Amino acid sequence: MRRYSAAAGVDAQLLMAILYNESYKPHDPKLERAWQKMDPNAAFGVANMHRGTFDDTKRGRDFAGRTWEELPDDPDLAIEAAAWYLHDLAAVLPAHWPARYTRDELLALGYNAGPGSMKSFAGGATPGPVAQSYLDRLHANWDAAAEALR
Repeated sequence: MRRYSAAAGVDAQLLMAILYNESYKPHDPKLERAWQKMDPNAAFGVANMHRGTFDDTKRGRDFAGRTWEELPDDPDLAIEAAAWYLHDLAAVLPAHWPARYTRDELLALGYNAGPGSMKSFAGGATPGPVAQSYLDRLHANWDAAAEALR
């Protein structure tokens, strides 16, 4: 966790809290692949990453030769990809935004709702119930994430 977050320049506690947020479903490779057959747009791996997000994130990175289908079997790859996705989200944050959200909160919202929504929230838009629930869970998982990193 620390290695991947440091390489990507993101907060390890944020990355860990997001992984806690994404732990709502069992991360068993066989179950994930079975679910993907029913829902081709399902997310894979401990970080629940969608295919398009993974493919965009891996470009130019050390794991560029890896595939999305590997995520269920390789938690390290999933964590590395999540760290770099947060890095990419941070790169599109506006330079300034109203004080309503912290940088980490906006990155978590972006992780959940996508970069366009993240920029809207930075501009003052109010998250819908799904995004707000994600943010609430992030807050609930924040201390556990810090403890896990200790």
